[in-house]
Amino acid sequence: MTPQKLVVEEYMNAFSVTDHARILACLTDDVVWEMPGFFYHEGKQAFDQEIENGRGDGNPDIVITRMMEEGNIVVAEGTVRATMKDGGMLNAVFCDVFHFSMGKISKLTSYVMFKK
Repeated sequence: MTPQKLVVEEYMNAFSVTDHARILACLTDDVVWEMPGFFYHEGKQAFDQEIENGRGDGNPDIVITRMMEEGNIVVAEGTVRATMKDGGMLNAVFCDVFHFSMGKISKLTSYVMFKK
């Protein structure tokens, strides 16, 4: 596995156990995280606040089904399930586009489709 794919794998594993330090270690200081139509965050502090945004209850179950890499970009597809604080379940598929700079994630664009 390439170094950039290993960073994505570490990021996803850390997200699955809500380990802020491990997640943030994968990012550049000026990281951008965008979920088009939902949010746009700049910097590690804003990213950190979105990790546990108040809606989820516990650790998400994240499964990567495919990763592709070209140059400084890794695309990861997969599924995510999580229990929500309101008692509901998040059940979604995602496609995350990771841009890299100096071996760390500098931009993440998350496309999510919620399943019923």
